[in-house]
Amino acid sequence: MKSSIVKRSIVVGGHKTSVSLEDAFWNLLKEIAKNRDETVSDLVAAIDTDRQHGNLSSAIRLFVLDRVRDQAFPDNAEHALQRTSMVA
Repeated sequence: MKSSIVKRSIVVGGHKTSVSLEDAFWNLLKEIAKNRDETVSDLVAAIDTDRQHGNLSSAIRLFVLDRVRDQAFPDNAEHALQRTSMVA
């Protein structure tokens, strides 16, 4: 069975790197960047700067999950407190 994970090249902070993401995460990341009027590279750079541990691909997945969770559960106060350390 073929994996749905695709390796993509991206420039982050002036350096070319690659991230391995499923199409669903990549598409949502592009949508988030568009809604924030910034490039995917700039958004990924912010995620990279803010991550505490783990690899960049995992940090991107968690960032996207956090944004989807915010939309699904906007009144979740506990989650709002957890995300204070995440990229706004």
